[in-house]
Amino acid sequence: MSVEYIFTIDEKEHRYTVELDREFDFSAERKDSAEWTQLAHHQCSNCPLTTKNCTHCPAAVDLEAVVMDFQQLPAVKQAKIRVITGDREYYKETSLEEGVRSLMGLIMATSACPILGHLKPNARNHLPFASQDEFILRSSAIYLLRQYFTYREGGRPDWDLQGLIKINQELQILNQAFWQRVHDACENDTNLKALLSFFNLSSSVSYSLESQLQQIKPLMQNEDGEHAVNRGNSVSTLF
Repeated sequence: MSVEYIFTIDEKEHRYTVELDREFDFSAERKDSAEWTQLAHHQCSNCPLTTKNCTHCPAAVDLEAVVMDFQQLPAVKQAKIRVITGDREYYKETSLEEGVRSLMGLIMATSACPILGHLKPNARNHLPFASQDEFILRSSAIYLLRQYFTYREGGRPDWDLQGLIKINQELQILNQAFWQRVHDACENDTNLKALLSFFNLSSSVSYSLESQLQQIKPLMQNEDGEHAVNRGNSVSTLF
């Protein structure tokens, strides 16, 4: 399964095909990769990988082409962006900051990084250009569904979302180091602002999940202001 991003900037196309289940060779030397992609270069303090069995950061290697392509373009530059998935196609005319953020988020979430791997279920249901509310809604819903399966299999579910907060705290540590890594490679602000806006999404879960959930609480209510519940009637509706 793959997702294709097509950026049209001043009539010039940039195409990126992201394979969601791609493999990564941890032992490859990668002599042609940039210095900033090496694992030891601003390595995340919580990274479980070691230079003995992995020479380069998986997420950095996967992002290298995108970072190089956009490093000299301003974040406010407008682009026509098409995103093609197996089921549907999206289109938006927006800033490079928003478009590159969406692409980078997908690439990072499907990389072989053990920490970013927590985001892979979200990536399998990729929503380009997601807003803050959409990110919180989807992250919480996917996490709770995983807890439901844990419950059904006899495990102990985390209905209070404490695990989701912990995951995003780990992502925050990664974000700080990865920012420094990409900062060393950039000549302009598109990549940095795109990464910053992507990182801000996970920070909102780490620091203010409850307040974020309160903001989307009205979306879970019916016309009478009550939360929708099953009152014994069997209703199957496809929206």
